Amino acid sequence: MEDCLFCRIAAGQIRVERLAETDELFSFPDIQPMAPVHALVIPKKHIVSLAELGDDGWPLVGRMHRLAVEVARKKGIGESGYRTLINTGPDGVQTVFHLHLHLLGGRPMRWPPG
Repeated sequence: MEDCLFCRIAAGQIRVERLAETDELFSFPDIQPMAPVHALVIPKKHIVSLAELGDDGWPLVGRMHRLAVEVARKKGIGESGYRTLINTGPDGVQTVFHLHLHLLGGRPMRWPPG
């Protein structure tokens, strides 16, 4: 989608630091970090949210987490720990309607998160 921010990032139209990449996924730093390490993992293909994922799409979510683990290791938080989360829909605080996973770490996470 030409008006989707993350589609434009994945297509290289908006330059960002590339933390990790596969044929179908891309990871880059969040522009409004909420932790010392805050990266996003997105599919290059436009998918609105988890709610839009078909039955055949669930392995993609696993691959998104696998790439997040790779980024966590590269950023030095693989051993100390981190949080991954996916916001879905307006009540889930999804602000960019392109499926994306947040990787947060570099400090102790608090609970409850919301």
